[in-house]
Formats: sequence, structure tokens, C-alpha cells
Amino acid sequence: MELTRRQLLTLAGSATVAAALAGCGGTLRPPDVEAAGFGENATGTLNLWCRSDTVNGTQAVVDAFHQAQDRIRVQVTPIQNGQYVTKLATAIRGGRVPDVIDIDDIYSTLFAYRGAFTDLTPLIEDLGIGDALSPGHLALSTKDGRHYGLPFIGDFSVLFCNTELFERAGLSVEEHTRDFTGILEAARAITALDDDVYGWSFPGNASGALGFTVQPHVWATDRDLIAGDVGDQRGDVVGNGALRRTLELERTLWAEQLVPPGSFSDDASRWSADYTAGRLGMFPAGFGVVVPNADQALLDRTEVVLLPGPDGGRAFFDGGDNLCMLNGARNPSAAWEFMRFAVAVEQQTRMPEGFYSPVRSDVVTPQFARENPFVLPPLESLDRGYAPTTLAYNLIYNQQDGPWLRMFRSAVFDGEVDAAMQEAQTTYDRILRQAQA
Repeated sequence: MELTRRQLLTLAGSATVAAALAGCGGTLRPPDVEAAGFGENATGTLNLWCRSDTVNGTQAVVDAFHQAQDRIRVQVTPIQNGQYVTKLATAIRGGRVPDVIDIDDIYSTLFAYRGAFTDLTPLIEDLGIGDALSPGHLALSTKDGRHYGLPFIGDFSVLFCNTELFERAGLSVEEHTRDFTGILEAARAITALDDDVYGWSFPGNASGALGFTVQPHVWATDRDLIAGDVGDQRGDVVGNGALRRTLELERTLWAEQLVPPGSFSDDASRWSADYTAGRLGMFPAGFGVVVPNADQALLDRTEVVLLPGPDGGRAFFDGGDNLCMLNGARNPSAAWEFMRFAVAVEQQTRMPEGFYSPVRSDVVTPQFARENPFVLPPLESLDRGYAPTTLAYNLIYNQQDGPWLRMFRSAVFDGEVDAAMQEAQTTYDRILRQAQA
């Protein structure tokens, strides 16, 4: 049965944006970014929208920008995450937009493909930092080879390992996190140490958090769960061997009681509690989930690696934020001056202070590596970062009633791997077809 438009709208996300932007995505005038003097010695007020989740990191950069010059004042407007996409779509529809936005990179695709963002390609090329910029961030805001967003804040999924528990179990972090065989061996040995210790954990009732931490196992094999280019995408679920083995791994971890029993209902509201209490051997999460909540003693015995594929390889979710300039911006020259400042090495080097990662690998120096070991692995392998370029990410992966969470729970908790994958294939195809209509 086809989803009706009413049903699709109730899911929110990309369908809502499509409705709000229909017929008007290209009506706001793009600035001439190649005009002489663009992005230099601008003046006036700059209107910046940011996500409520990243307001502290954004404000820190704004404060530094104000200290560096006195010609431009940045007015920051935080927007609640759940309202961000709809509010931005409404502003575009009404023709009154902010100059620049800090947006979750996964949603950059949606607005870039609706013609809402300014083509920044020549400006980004002129930065001269090329391969140092996060390719995953860039890909999410790229259409037809043109860049409509600038990487800004990194939020990468990694695997936190409690080295004390590994040593007690006679295990090596590097050796036993290379593939699924090692993961299972380590999880069993660590769980056997004590009654209240477990080898692994996952937030089994948090769709977005599971997407952030489970998909990289599949990506490590250079395969996704969505196939095709935007506009002609379909699900790649049935017949996806890497996905099947990932679901089977999570099923085994649950069935053998190698994860805390609370994982069944965990909605990520207490996501890091077991790891920060020292009760987990391995914990897939993000820098900002663990480090602000852990004491120094635990951090001293923590090692971070990228998430492994079934037979090797590693990957991570290339999350975080892009800075995008809106067509119709009133002060675009000031917008680019701020954007260029935000991605400069000095500002990016300080990102870990706000519990985020830099988005350019050339910030890594011996001193940076010593001071920031938990953000180092992704920066040393930026090409292993990925996130799906699609108009339907929110509908598939972030909605609690979406197909991703239903598939995970059915496969992992009920053991119905084949049936779960078959149902997900049908629903992925349906949502992708209608989101691209």
C-alpha cells in the first residue's frame, strides 16, 4: 500500500520541506560570490541561525570572531533541533532568510537539492585546503559537482574501549576490534569478568543513535543501505551481506546477554551511563557523548578506534554541521568572511574544547594529538567517514516509527533477521520513491 501524502507529512522531515519549498527554491537571488572584494572588509550585522545542540560551539567561534574584528556583528539565533528544518523551509518560502546557517550536515542535501543554498564552489576552492576538509561533510552539500556548504563542526561515531577491562580479560584493543570475530571474543571475555560488567552496548530504542553507531559496520565494506543517485534511489537491504552480518552480530550480543538488559528500552537518554561507570568494555558513541560525562581516571584508561566491518576495514558516521549561505542573504559578503574564519586552523583546533571534532585533518600536530586522543582516529582517516546523501534520511533513520528502527528491533530482539530485512526493503523503497517525487 502506498503512503498517502497525509501519512508522509506526519513523519515530518523531508516531505515537510518539499511542501514548503515547492516552486520557490530558486526564486531568491544568489549573491555574486566571484565579485571583486567579496568576503573582504564587510560591515554590518550578520544573521546566523544555529542548532540548539551546537549553540555553545557556534557561540565560541562567534565570540572569537568579534574579538578578531569590529566591523561585523553576528546575531545568533538558536533553533530547536526538532523545529530547525521546518522553520528554515518556512523562512525560505517567505523570502526572509538568515545570511548563514549552521545546519546538521545530513540535512544539507535536502536544501541544496531544492536550490536554497548559494554555490560556494569557487570560494571553497580558493581556501586552498583541499583534501584536508571532511569529504563526508562536503558530499552531503554537493550537487552536480558543486559545493553548497562548508564543513564546520565534526561529530563522528567511534568505538570507546576500556583498556583496563581489556587487560583484565587478556585482550588487545587493536586485535580484538578489527572485525566481528574479535568483537564477539572480546565481548564474551569481558562480560565473564564480573556480574555487572558487559562487553558491548547499544541504545535499542533510539533510531537516530542506532543509525549513528550501527551503519558504519556496513559502510566499512564500502556498501550502504541505499543505492543509486538522489532522484533515483532505492533501498539496498535484501541481499546486503554486510547488513545481515551486522544485524546477526547485534542479535548474538543480545541473545548471549553481552549487553546490559536496559539496552532493550534505551532511548539514548542515559546513553553513556554504563560506560562512564566503568561497566562496559566497548561502547560505540560520539566524543560528545562520553568525554563530558567521564571522569579523568576513566578517560586515562580509554582508547578510541573506528568501527569495524564484519571482516575488517573501518568506518565512522561523518556527522556534525555545515555552514551554508542562503540565496537571498542580505549580507552575503559578511557571511563568507565569518565562514572563512570559522574553518580556519585556529578555530578548528579549539573544537574539542566544546566536545566536537575539527573538520580538517591538517589541525593535527604532535601537540594536538597528545591533547586530543579521542578525536584523533577519525581525523587520521577522514576518507573513512560517510553519511548517506539522500532526501529521505530523516524519514528512514531518525523517525521512531521509521523502517530502520523496526528492522533493528525485529532482527535483534526477536531474531527475525530475514523477515525484518524484507519488510525494511519494501518500506525503504516506498519512502525513497515518494521523497524523490
